[in-house]
Amino acid sequence: MAPIAASPVLCPPWRHVRRWVRGALFALTGGTLAVSMPFASATAQDGTPTFQIFQFPADGMPRIDGDAADWAMVPQSYAVTTAHMTENDGKHAGPNPATLDISVKVGWVKGLNRLYFLYEAYDDYWDFALPGLHNDTFEVVVDGDASGGPLIDNGHKDVWTPDVVGAARAVRDPRISVAEAHWANHGVHAQNYHVFTPARDKDWTMAWGSPTWIKAFPYANAKVEYDFQPGQAGRLTLEFWITPYDYAGAEGPERAVESVLRENKLIGLGWVVIDYDDVKKSENNGFWTLSKQRRMFGNASDLPLFRLMPMEAGSRRSPDAQWSFTVVDMDRRLVAFRDESAGDIRSWKWDFGDGSFSTEQHPQHSYAKPGNYVVILDVTGADGTARRSKVWDVQLR
Repeated sequence: MAPIAASPVLCPPWRHVRRWVRGALFALTGGTLAVSMPFASATAQDGTPTFQIFQFPADGMPRIDGDAADWAMVPQSYAVTTAHMTENDGKHAGPNPATLDISVKVGWVKGLNRLYFLYEAYDDYWDFALPGLHNDTFEVVVDGDASGGPLIDNGHKDVWTPDVVGAARAVRDPRISVAEAHWANHGVHAQNYHVFTPARDKDWTMAWGSPTWIKAFPYANAKVEYDFQPGQAGRLTLEFWITPYDYAGAEGPERAVESVLRENKLIGLGWVVIDYDDVKKSENNGFWTLSKQRRMFGNASDLPLFRLMPMEAGSRRSPDAQWSFTVVDMDRRLVAFRDESAGDIRSWKWDFGDGSFSTEQHPQHSYAKPGNYVVILDVTGADGTARRSKVWDVQLR
């Protein structure tokens, strides 16, 4: 097998200040910059770029079958490779595609709170014979609202340090056991997935923390394809999706709060590739992180930022007429219409279905009578015309 070609390129009170700081940093690290830049819209102080998440059209979302063909529409500029990663244990001066070569693409679909992943990797020694944690691993960490802060319990002193949580917080309160802190915090506001590459005779991932339910369908799904045995070289293709959560408690999905995904939103996201090269040795042969900070696996403040991108021009019809509405006042039958068309739109024509029309982009209209209406939007753009009709969606009494 040939290596992959390298690409060019609920919250506790103590976290409120960190949340505010993180929000302020958005304005400094690309939150207001243009999104048309080819790869990264900004760079953090440590040199980590703002990566991009590709928007799939709703009728072209990836099928989780281990076949990368669905990802052919994703430009190579979205690929994050070994060249973007750092080996944090000092075992390697830099990446060597002859021994380990990685390419990751991340996608999303507007209206779904899911993150899709395509992980392609070449390894000269795939280590996955044992049933425990000793397994080549793609460890993904996601903080869907980029609120930052430790996502693991305070028993982990490498993360709960004064520079991260403050001097007072770094001293564990003996009245609260590490076990209690685990149930309250570990994996709750940000999630860590130890994805086994590949998983043999075990679940596809370990959800590291108290909400272990997040790895099961319908909250996640995965499929892997490979043609090698333990200890052999070869190429692996893994497709999966996960649901990011602002709150994911150990009690299950009943009170969980999904992270809402929207265009141009920045999320905290990163990964570690743990490479084992000898089934007889407990020590790994590389701890490759996307962040410059090794403790990104447990501190969401150290995660890189990813931007949820608008749809690429070649992935959609242009123009594409789309619209939504809100009944502002049912007693007055007042409806606000919002144009959501894609493309370079120059003019709009609304037919409200009662003999009234408008050429505003986002009009309001008051209906004289109750009823069910057929409302039509015609748009004209630089590339032609398009129409969107909704039959009896607008219902007034």
